[in-house]
Amino acid sequence: MTREQFEELVSQALDRIPPELTRLMDNVAVFVEDEPDPGDPDLLGLYEGTPLTERGEWYAGVLPDRITVYRGPTLRMCETQEDVVAETEITVVHEIAHHFGIDDERLHALGYG
Repeated sequence: MTREQFEELVSQALDRIPPELTRLMDNVAVFVEDEPDPGDPDLLGLYEGTPLTERGEWYAGVLPDRITVYRGPTLRMCETQEDVVAETEITVVHEIAHHFGIDDERLHALGYG
């Protein structure tokens, strides 16, 4: 799958997020990269920033939070294109949940491990 095709899958996954949630997202940008840091080669996605639940009056004038979805590990772990579509959606939802302050333990319990 090409980078452009994978970027389109990420875009489609973002489009499936309910509007009532996307309206609440604030100061966050989503990126696609080919590979994560070599120290964590199986990482599918990464959220970097300050979750909405931790922002206070001090939160102003900061760079956007960053959600990165990694193409290489996703393609390596999936056997079919349908698997890639499903895993990409799970990864996007997982990282957006971190933006909302939901931790990994709760995400695993909800099936977004």
